[in-house]
Amino acid sequence: MERYVTVIGGVNMDIAAALTAPFVPADSVPGQVTLGCGGVARNIAHNLRLMGHEVKFVSAFGGETFGEMCWRECQAIGLDLSLSERCEGMRNGLYLCVNDQTGDMIAAVADTDIIDHITPAFLEARIMDISNSALVIADTNISTEALQYLIDHSTAPLMVDTVSTAKAPRIVKALQQSEKKHLHSLKLNLIEAQTVTGHDSARVAAQHLTSMGVHEVYITMGSDGVYCSDGIRHEHYNAIPTRVLNTTGAGDAFIAGVAHAQASGTLFPDCVHTGMLAAHATLLSQQTVNPEVMKWLRRQR
Repeated sequence: MERYVTVIGGVNMDIAAALTAPFVPADSVPGQVTLGCGGVARNIAHNLRLMGHEVKFVSAFGGETFGEMCWRECQAIGLDLSLSERCEGMRNGLYLCVNDQTGDMIAAVADTDIIDHITPAFLEARIMDISNSALVIADTNISTEALQYLIDHSTAPLMVDTVSTAKAPRIVKALQQSEKKHLHSLKLNLIEAQTVTGHDSARVAAQHLTSMGVHEVYITMGSDGVYCSDGIRHEHYNAIPTRVLNTTGAGDAFIAGVAHAQASGTLFPDCVHTGMLAAHATLLSQQTVNPEVMKWLRRQR
């Protein structure tokens, strides 16, 4: 039986607005507003469940209504929450985003202070379960210290998603401060890669990161596709042409697809194909996670 995947990081209540008219600053604009459970790590975990994996999800849930809603939704999709914790008296993570008529983000705000509850001590109490995973995926919503702990103490391969330009530097600092100074996989978008390395070129940024100890680097570049490198091989994949309905969650689906391929024995860089197909399926959906992502992947084989 295949071992489980452990996903560590944020779970948010997502409040998403999709405009149906052109955006006008400082004015009310017609649109549709939806409410649902999200967060980078939770979205990755959800995609992996849809792809058929057993998933242990490690996060901190609020003790109020939003926390209860997210806890129940995670249970409903089959995530194992035995390593997560309900934090009474704390507000659940919240994410507010506004997308324009094409599905591209105009602005977003993330209120994720509760994730600071995931400390090195929190992870140490769960490290045996984490290390017994086939693969561990963390997002940079968790602190530099928590990321450093995972790098130094998880014996399972560790993948990290950088989340945003504000939080991406955490993994670089964690890697610099770690004893091992080795990370299996790192997924960034181009702006995040430029932020943490100071290099505009995806190729140079990837070389910078592999020289720091990252084994595999995946840089997503929107309509320009994906650039990846393991320090020896360097590949650029063109984007799959599509009519974009929603960009939110595509990066989360990409890393889930790469993880799915790796867990299935696909080697670098061929695992990128599965990641791109998973992201493509998400772009075609109004939802942050396409509930039919696995059916879509099977149709593309």
